[in-house]
Amino acid sequence: MEVKIYKDYNELSAAAAAMIIDCIKSKPEALLCFATGDTPRLAYQKAAESAIGDKIDTSGCFFIGLDEWMGIPPTNTGSCHWFLHEYLFKPMDIDPTQIHLFDALAANGEEECRKMNKLIAVNGIDLMVVGVGMNGHIGFNEPGTNINSLAHVAALDEITRTVGRKYFEDEVTIGKGITVGLKQVMETGKLLMMANGKKKAPVIKKTLEQAIGPDFPATFIRQHKNGFLLIDEEAASELKTA
Repeated sequence: MEVKIYKDYNELSAAAAAMIIDCIKSKPEALLCFATGDTPRLAYQKAAESAIGDKIDTSGCFFIGLDEWMGIPPTNTGSCHWFLHEYLFKPMDIDPTQIHLFDALAANGEEECRKMNKLIAVNGIDLMVVGVGMNGHIGFNEPGTNINSLAHVAALDEITRTVGRKYFEDEVTIGKGITVGLKQVMETGKLLMMANGKKKAPVIKKTLEQAIGPDFPATFIRQHKNGFLLIDEEAASELKTA
């Protein structure tokens, strides 16, 4: 794992966007997995601008979503489905046949997990972008999740439920999530974990200084063979070496 510290959110986002585009250029048939949230939004916008502006061929790529809030329809502006289409897939003009996202309204969540597991097993993930939760979660791999987990439906931690409400305009119940598993996160070809702002400084400190383990899943990135922790100076402000 390598830690990269950038001056601010804009530089951080530009660097992440460049890594996404480099992956597509180097492997036109790449499988890419994307998280949602405030942190990666600008990176996706910059990647889309670059792809369109530089006429980069994305027609051979395939895209999957890291996770989704169970029970939330795709039209809800707080859903991961809506976010990825709004900030990445539509601006990048990605064909729907190149996208596979979890169906949060599926009657059988386990079947949704099997579909995602099969897709990942056949293709392998070349690049994954993740954030890091205030409780150290990656996707909805909450504290206590087994490192060997595959895609699964997860009961959401209270911190996740509390923080997650900010994405929704209306009052919603978010008790469960569906997510790619930690084993799949750790086996991805290149892992980009992003964090920005002073509020994430304590989280980044734990990620890099706490004992590696399921109590704080983000710590596992330190064992990733090709992992990159991309943070701005504010998020790095509590590190001993910052």
